[in-house]
Amino acid sequence: MSCVPVDNVIKELELDIVYDGDCAEIDITTSDINRPGLQFSGFFDYFAQDRIQIIGKVEMTYLECMEQDLRDDRLDMFFKHNIPCVIISRHMEIPDYLLRVAKKYKRPVLRSKMVTTSLIHKLIIYIDSLLAPTTTRHGVLVDVYGVGVFLMGESGIGKSETALELVKRGHRLVADDAVDIKRVAENRLVGESPPLIRYFMEIRGVGIIDVKAMYGIGAVINNKPLDIVIFMEIWDNKKEYDRLGLSHEYSEILGVKLPKIVIPVKPGRNLAIIVEVAARSWRLKNMGYSAAVELNDRLNTLINSGAD
Repeated sequence: MSCVPVDNVIKELELDIVYDGDCAEIDITTSDINRPGLQFSGFFDYFAQDRIQIIGKVEMTYLECMEQDLRDDRLDMFFKHNIPCVIISRHMEIPDYLLRVAKKYKRPVLRSKMVTTSLIHKLIIYIDSLLAPTTTRHGVLVDVYGVGVFLMGESGIGKSETALELVKRGHRLVADDAVDIKRVAENRLVGESPPLIRYFMEIRGVGIIDVKAMYGIGAVINNKPLDIVIFMEIWDNKKEYDRLGLSHEYSEILGVKLPKIVIPVKPGRNLAIIVEVAARSWRLKNMGYSAAVELNDRLNTLINSGAD
């Protein structure tokens, strides 16, 4: 199971350590956050104890209004659970009665200067990015007209050369040869280059080139959501390729299905222009327009009118 050490969260969000408890031994396994207002009121059924606990102004005010014996009892029940840590927002003063129970059970108590909603937002984004399912695939990722195009195919088919031509035409390179892909949402994949080879590209016969140094900062981008997969293969005269665009193929990565276009490669084909057209066509289809469907409708109308 993927996890994030509490120490990493402290460094990333610049949290103050009020009491470190067993910080070094604790890992975060979910990006979900809990605000323990219900627990302070005595409801511990379905308590999400594996989540980071955030105490904001509302929860702190509620504790202050409680009778001492009841408050101590509720806090004891709360900290008795195996919670990873408690973060106090708004840089509020932490009362002794809360810190005393936290030390009793060795639960880390941290503090942030951020308001509660901003703190929760940053925590979720940061932990989500680290816990997201990840894979590395062979291919080239480029940003073409704002569309994340993932070029796949056998080694030597011409993926890098096509990407280089696209860069020359004003598009941006994300990654060449190896693409690290994360599933950041249920149906959303984001790709980036491994840090070691970021901005580099291999062109057979020339060698390694630095796209950022050669074409400028506007020719590269650090990461990009994947929208379509273009699979490049050697033209097979015995194979029937789609000529209308009415059929749909998909490529599945980390459980997410992406539209897949198979482009046969042979001398004389301008692959960069074909990729550009594929990206524009995908954008049109996303807006509800398909040239293939439009042509099919016209043909059906003509046939029906002739039959009448």
